[in-house]
Amino acid sequence: MADSDSLPAFPLKTFSLTREQRSKLPAQATALDLDGRSLRVVQTTTRSGQPAVARVSVASLNLPADADRTDAAVLGTAIAKALDQLKLKPGPVVLGIPRAQVVLKTLLLPVIPDVRELASIVHLQVGKDLPFRLADAVIDFQVHRQITPPAPKPDVNAKPGAEAPAAPPPKLEVLVAVAKRDVVAFYQRAAEAAGVKLVALGLLPSASARCVEACRVNEAGQAYALVSLRPDELSIDVVTDQAVPFSRSAGLGVPPSGGTPNQGVTAEAFVAAATIEVVRSLHSYSGLGSAGALAKLFVAGATGHEAAVVAALATRVSTPVALLDCSALELPDDSRTAAAGATAGIGLALGFAEAGGLPFDFLNPKRPAVQRDLRKIKILAGVAAAVVLFLIVAGLRSWLVGQRQAVLDAITAEAVLAEKQRPIYRQMIGQAGVVNEWVKGERDWLLHYAYLTAVLPRSEDVFLTSLSVSGQGIIRLAVRAKSGAVLAKIEKQLRAAGYEVKPLAITPGSDKTGYEFLSTIELVVPAKLKIDLSKVTPPERPEDDASLEPRKKGGG
Repeated sequence: MADSDSLPAFPLKTFSLTREQRSKLPAQATALDLDGRSLRVVQTTTRSGQPAVARVSVASLNLPADADRTDAAVLGTAIAKALDQLKLKPGPVVLGIPRAQVVLKTLLLPVIPDVRELASIVHLQVGKDLPFRLADAVIDFQVHRQITPPAPKPDVNAKPGAEAPAAPPPKLEVLVAVAKRDVVAFYQRAAEAAGVKLVALGLLPSASARCVEACRVNEAGQAYALVSLRPDELSIDVVTDQAVPFSRSAGLGVPPSGGTPNQGVTAEAFVAAATIEVVRSLHSYSGLGSAGALAKLFVAGATGHEAAVVAALATRVSTPVALLDCSALELPDDSRTAAAGATAGIGLALGFAEAGGLPFDFLNPKRPAVQRDLRKIKILAGVAAAVVLFLIVAGLRSWLVGQRQAVLDAITAEAVLAEKQRPIYRQMIGQAGVVNEWVKGERDWLLHYAYLTAVLPRSEDVFLTSLSVSGQGIIRLAVRAKSGAVLAKIEKQLRAAGYEVKPLAITPGSDKTGYEFLSTIELVVPAKLKIDLSKVTPPERPEDDASLEPRKKGGG
């Protein structure tokens, strides 16, 4: 199927861009659809100058259980045996690539009447986002529609006589499909191994949409969705204006009627999984900004669970759901049953037999022109460089502003934190003043503390509850003792240690540990008192003393 070098000029409101229409349509076209372990064959004929489906057949591929379906020779041999089983020797053959092996994108491009120039822009735009090299890609595209932006509103504040803002130019919404060259080569090798002549390689979602159009089950201009059930896969395609702007596929597992007992899933699980995937896909489509409401939802396939999926979807979605009715195709009686699962094959055969050919053909994609307009390339390169420079400057400015804003935010956070901690700072300043007074004083009070620890009785008899030093240099001790005799002993020991002891004030009290006598002792330090810690020995620690051991977590 030949590509056109260019298309004639066209009115903007009735824009259409396809391959060059063929003057001579093929007398017969044969489409092969690989549906799990089945081969579905669709043949067309001509009725009243228009292509029509003449026969739909199905045969088993008879692949061994351990067969490698990724081997083109193995798959091609199975196709040849299935065709022999059907006693068919097809001429030109059309195959289709499933959704899972194709990258789909939607682009908004300027209105360009030359298909090769448009192909050049498509290749330039798509090549930036591909997950593989552009040299390894086969790219084809379909113009979905022309979008004319609304005219800008007049400026009420504009001065009299000022020029009105120019209307934005129209754009083309282009659907792009990209397949790896290895995938295209695989189908070519499989067709060669099957002994058939492969003349076109289409896209299954687009072919399914062509089948629904031929079935005449939807009003023109209404958007709808088609759910295609295969033995191990589900695909959902949203169709608007005979194009597929949204398509998704998902694996479901082999249903009981399509696989061996050890690999099949139950019918309920298959229907539930299919329903979930359809609802999820519809939610994804509704999340698109340009998504429109769907008028209908059709279900097609030959797994035997289509009716159950329709019933399940009817309870989950508000869109009317129905099985796809193929009666408008006027098929022979022996082809009607096989047509239920051959929607993609029917669409491939009808699309290839039409004058415009398949909207996507990976064997004959729309190619960019070999001769390029260097002047336009330079202009585009200049515009691109200016855009890149603008983006770089804008990005640098944003980065610098962000850096300064981060510094401002950090300083603001520190100021807020400092304001919250003002009472703590004041307390620390007061404590620091006390420490400084201690440092500036003539006496080493910590030395007195160590000395008192050594001269006081053992902790089994008495212990300190507090120690403080007044501004006049008087040491004040608050103690608890087990008896008054212990307190009297303390007074004698402190006097013997060189301190001047003021009279004791003893207060009896109750204590669960036995320290029932409280007293406050005031010590005056004589100027001639000299402390030598080497001449005193602190009391030994009790055997069960755990005061110096590390604290356990949790307060144990």
